[in-house]
Amino acid sequence: MTATVVLLFRDWRLTIPALLLNYVALALFLAEQQFVAPDMDLFGGISTLVVVKLITGMAVTFILSITALTFSREYGLENLDEFGMAELRRAARAAQRQMASQPFHVGDYIVPFWAGVLALFASATLPYVYAIAPTPAADFAWYWLVLTGVLTIATASDLLKIGLGLLLCASGIDMLYTAVVSTLKDGGLNVIPLALLSQFHILLALAIAYLCGLLYGRLKTLELNELYKR
Repeated sequence: MTATVVLLFRDWRLTIPALLLNYVALALFLAEQQFVAPDMDLFGGISTLVVVKLITGMAVTFILSITALTFSREYGLENLDEFGMAELRRAARAAQRQMASQPFHVGDYIVPFWAGVLALFASATLPYVYAIAPTPAADFAWYWLVLTGVLTIATASDLLKIGLGLLLCASGIDMLYTAVVSTLKDGGLNVIPLALLSQFHILLALAIAYLCGLLYGRLKTLELNELYKR
């Protein structure tokens, strides 16, 4: 349930690693379901698609991690001088002190929590009401990813988290497409087109990074509420 962490929490230090774990879990799920026939001898036989998913997940989270480090409001990187490494460590310590001084507000998590409960109920129910994927497990997985992604976007307070929600939605749709295509006996896709489809995630991560740069360059923050104050 790594998508739950993305939905509930605001700190990118938690949500971005959770997104990486989500990609790992998705790759393991594809390996277990064997929607694409294994074509590698690693670990007793896995598909190239599984490896591509892992590489894609690492690339996406690397891009988003660099974006968060560069444009996070806590770090104030616009004040860094030529002594970059020393200043970065100083900024990191300042960010930790600032986070420690901020009180915990339960109200900030009420809406995301109940949104997660709603997504879990819907994901468990919809596979029996409107089944699309070849297995109930695949139906639950893609419904869960898409619904948590949509709810993450709806409850997000900063642009980076909106990007995480978009990537969850893309993961769910990607998995559904892979599962459905695997059932086609004639004209189904092989691993190469499916692997190319995974590169959409990297392009989406780059687009998110670009938009974060534009917003931060204008407002010096990624918080969306600042847009309504200008």
